[in-house]
Amino acid sequence: MKVTLEQWRMLEAVVAAGGFHQASERVHKSPSSIHHAVHKLEDQLGLTLLKTEGRRIQPTEAAQALLRRAGLLLEEAVNLEEMAELLAQGVEPEVRLAVDQAFPAHLLALALADFSFNWPKTRIELRETVLSGGVELLYAGEIDLLISGLPVQGFLGEPLLEADFVCVAHYQHPLHQYRRLLADDLQPYRQLVIRDSARAHRLDAGWLQAEQRWTVSHVETSLRMLKQGLGFAWLPRHLIADELKTGELKCLPLPSEGRRVVPLQLILADPRAAGPATQALAEQLLRVSREYKKSPDIESGQKA
Repeated sequence: MKVTLEQWRMLEAVVAAGGFHQASERVHKSPSSIHHAVHKLEDQLGLTLLKTEGRRIQPTEAAQALLRRAGLLLEEAVNLEEMAELLAQGVEPEVRLAVDQAFPAHLLALALADFSFNWPKTRIELRETVLSGGVELLYAGEIDLLISGLPVQGFLGEPLLEADFVCVAHYQHPLHQYRRLLADDLQPYRQLVIRDSARAHRLDAGWLQAEQRWTVSHVETSLRMLKQGLGFAWLPRHLIADELKTGELKCLPLPSEGRRVVPLQLILADPRAAGPATQALAEQLLRVSREYKKSPDIESGQKA
């Protein structure tokens, strides 16, 4: 490379300050050192980078074009040094998180927003899973944190909250004609089932042996199909609160009011080896869950 980062930094300072003397205060170099570095830069590039207009020094068009790219280069260099400092302090560059789709999305967003503010240099790899999909990732060593509604052999989790699942259908669905439904009554109708995201040993939690079964990969897809009257399904109550309130969706008259309660827990893949960023994210997830249990109507942007 012909040019150093320091030369780009000095050129940027001269342009921003409008002169060599003014730039010296920005970069803590003597005006003569800055003058020498910038003119050497011009010689190395074969370009005129500065021009004098009145009492101020202005960049040429070539300098303006180069500084747009150089600014990004300098910013990335600063980020690189900050990352090195964090690594030297034991801060991990990335946290890998798997979250069961039963966990309220707005709570996840609250936790991640707070984490982003306090740990802006740490990346997040988020995987949205269903049933045993997250457990499979945990056993494979592919994640650092897991939110799951399943017990995981060999791991201790901390309770977050209970996901309340209800069996629902569009208000015009023929199943609502029954006063009391039994499992046999459901079998002739189509059930919308969310696929277990595990690659092996998949579970069929919530399947009521319906003869017609459509399998989807995401709860939002199931919700859209429910609104079209395409079947019945188990969904987290918090996800369909508005539809239940308006009456667009109605709970089926099943035993136990068509409810399933799933206790969600937070699991650290390796509590002893977890870095400060992983531990901080775990604490944020626990915090928003505690606040949600106190005030279930909490929405994104509140109590952050």
